[in-house]
Amino acid sequence: MPVSTSIVSRISAFIKLFRIAVAGTEKEFTTGSINRAIFLLSIPMILEMAMESLFAVVDIFFVSHLGINAITTVGLTESVLTLVYTCSMGLSMAATAVVARRTGEKNPDEAAHAAVQAIYIALAITVVIGIAGILFAKNILAVMGASQEVIAYGHVYTKILIGGNVVIVLLFLINGIFRGAGDAALAMRSLWIANGLNIILCPLLITGPGPLPALGLKGAALATFIGRGAGVAYQLYHLFGGKNLIRIARRHLLPDGKVMAAILKIAAGGTAQMLIASASWIFLVRIISHFGKDAVAGYTIAIRVVIFTILPAWGMANAAAALVGQNLGAQQPDRAERSVWRAAFLNMIFLGIVAIVFLTAAPVIIRLFTEEPVVVNYGVQCLRLMSLGYVFYAYGMVITQAFNGAGDTKTPTLINLFSLWMWQMPLAWILAIWFNAGPQGVFWAIAISESTVAVVGIFLFRRGTWKHIKI
Repeated sequence: MPVSTSIVSRISAFIKLFRIAVAGTEKEFTTGSINRAIFLLSIPMILEMAMESLFAVVDIFFVSHLGINAITTVGLTESVLTLVYTCSMGLSMAATAVVARRTGEKNPDEAAHAAVQAIYIALAITVVIGIAGILFAKNILAVMGASQEVIAYGHVYTKILIGGNVVIVLLFLINGIFRGAGDAALAMRSLWIANGLNIILCPLLITGPGPLPALGLKGAALATFIGRGAGVAYQLYHLFGGKNLIRIARRHLLPDGKVMAAILKIAAGGTAQMLIASASWIFLVRIISHFGKDAVAGYTIAIRVVIFTILPAWGMANAAAALVGQNLGAQQPDRAERSVWRAAFLNMIFLGIVAIVFLTAAPVIIRLFTEEPVVVNYGVQCLRLMSLGYVFYAYGMVITQAFNGAGDTKTPTLINLFSLWMWQMPLAWILAIWFNAGPQGVFWAIAISESTVAVVGIFLFRRGTWKHIKI
């Protein structure tokens, strides 16, 4: 009986803490239990990333029913939007670092002022990109290799998404601001509104049931724009009229070149990290394409599955970034370091469980997407070999985000440059082409190089120079 009572009590305590995390009612993370702080920050971030994963799957599900031209248009447009996502993630990293530091210093006015400067930068960038998207949508698709048929069919989709890129950038940026302030639950709700509305609108606008007209691919673009626009409107309401840790008032609106320069400096490193990683993945796909479309298909399916499981782990890493920034601002570097090691350990447990699932059930998972034997074989190889490095990935992603949270985006950029461009890419070519290992060589190279990122990151993190970064 006492054992049963103890179990019920622990379950009850867990549910209560989960509700606090989702509600976002507790926002002080520079004192008290580190485990509690990680849990309260990471749960909303994990749920936020899970919704982003679900959105990606649902979106392509509905679009795929429109035919090959629609799928091709989405693929080519997404390739271009990768640059927009990269820019928005870089700005988001910078906003999280600066706002977290000011929040830790108990200086909400400066945190709000920094948030405004980041938004000004985002608006300037998105206006330029948006004008280019509206005027040159057809040219963009042509440069990406689209046929005249695809251009004629899908250019409106490209025009809407690239022309309206402001909602994409602001959604990611303002969520970075909320996370830096320790309000991960608000960031989670913003993305849930955006993606939830998109999931509802997608089938309605694409197929047009009842009296509504069927808009096809244009409907998919409008669903995304409206959904993300609604998420941004919700964010702005809470930034300017809410009662949260960070609230923008008229006194914060004055442009500040010095703060903008500091944000851009951090954002440049964050953007470079993403560009280096994106370029390396493109190179790997190019190598795999040497071995035929079955190899590319198996790799593509496996990577989608990997991303689906990795995104929640990034929630834990983002929690570590916010904790580092806030604790450095509160002049508690040792607590910041302990938070990182603890978050990395918990992340390792999660990804370790995922790795066991992949190693034992890879064939079942890949067959959910295809029954082609050769494709299944390549997909299984990719899942199993990549999962061998999951324990290292867990530490690598948390430590990388810890550097970013401290405002040190230079160190992870250099780590990526070495581990991905100078190590992963040559190793993949040598194993796959020179030693004739085929796609398996690429899969081994990914596992080895990503593990290298973790080892190098741990070594540099232990040196502690990140504790002295001033922003």
